Amino acid sequence: MKKIEKILFPTKFRELSFNALESLLVLKEDGLREVLLLYIIPRDEVAFVPYGGYLKEVEEKLREEARIRFEDWQRVLTQAGVESRIVIEVGDPVPRILSIANNEKVDLIVAGKKRKTGAEGIFIGSRTMDILRRTRVPVLVHKYMVQFKQEGETVTRTNDRIFERPLLATDWSPPSERSLELLLPLRKVLRRAIVTHIISSTITSGMDTSGLRRLEEESRTKLERYCKTLEDAGIEAEYHLSAGDEVREIIQVSRDFTTTMIIMGSTGKGRLHKLVLGSVSHGVAEASELPTLLVP
Repeated sequence: MKKIEKILFPTKFRELSFNALESLLVLKEDGLREVLLLYIIPRDEVAFVPYGGYLKEVEEKLREEARIRFEDWQRVLTQAGVESRIVIEVGDPVPRILSIANNEKVDLIVAGKKRKTGAEGIFIGSRTMDILRRTRVPVLVHKYMVQFKQEGETVTRTNDRIFERPLLATDWSPPSERSLELLLPLRKVLRRAIVTHIISSTITSGMDTSGLRRLEEESRTKLERYCKTLEDAGIEAEYHLSAGDEVREIIQVSRDFTTTMIIMGSTGKGRLHKLVLGSVSHGVAEASELPTLLVP
């Protein structure tokens, strides 16, 4: 079973970034040993300007500020028994994040939520979405503190214990199987896992009652297999089957059963045709108030 031993933590030092990092330290109980603290200085902030050339002094100042912040974070990581390294580079953030993740063979990339804007209900920006589409490494979209609408009211939620009750949303694909495998080594930090499958209204369109019942029975059998795999690894598990629009139903199940994170497979880059799984996983990452871990 592949453990989460090495994490890449890119940051822009936005509010609550350090809190999000702290919430991951619980993974030390199940194998976390190193965190790479990454700050990418956008090239356009230090690029050539008319008659001015390259802004070397600006780059050096940004590097120094990042180093000071990171060294303060490192003290906390060291106290928790987790090793860390600082990486500060100039470049295009998304390609550099993906390149470093591959070269360093990290087990997880942690991406933050977008800044709060006037648009409601969207928790990730274009840069994070670009990472999700292109990555070969699991990505956790961490939403440490969010505000969202529920039953007409604005709710503030702090996601500080994200691994306690994860919701594994599966469609039986290979990325879904890899999502299951990612949970198996986390038995010390998981209190209970919830597994769900949504019978898509697209699939059932035109299906008669007997066909729908067969599909329901098959889905329950597969959900029971997932739960047994988790239980054999020492993780308590239960399943819930639903039907309808996948994104909406996954989010509803996550709320109904008070889960703390959503984990699911993602098709990522390299497919010749668009699969439902990719659009569903990205839709959940955008719309759910919970941290979302997508596994390619």
